[in-house]
Amino acid sequence: MLYYIYILTNLNHAVLYVGVTNDLKRRVYEHKTGLHPGFTSKYNLHKLVYWEQFTEVKTAIDREKQLKGGSRQSKLDLIQAFNPEWRELFEELG
Repeated sequence: MLYYIYILTNLNHAVLYVGVTNDLKRRVYEHKTGLHPGFTSKYNLHKLVYWEQFTEVKTAIDREKQLKGGSRQSKLDLIQAFNPEWRELFEELG
């Protein structure tokens, strides 16, 4: 099984959200449709701008904690290196 960490943002990139899942496409779809009310629906965080893939759940969770504990600037730098145009990556998931 594969595991993913991901970063969502809103249209003006004002807020960032880091999450972990074992089904990236399904989970981002749930965020986009507001299936689970909470932080992402409150702040309209529907744009997938970054993700990483892992084969071990512990590694994915550790990475999620590392990103959540890091500065906003470190997240911005990560996104900029991975996705310089800040494209919506959801449709590219296949």
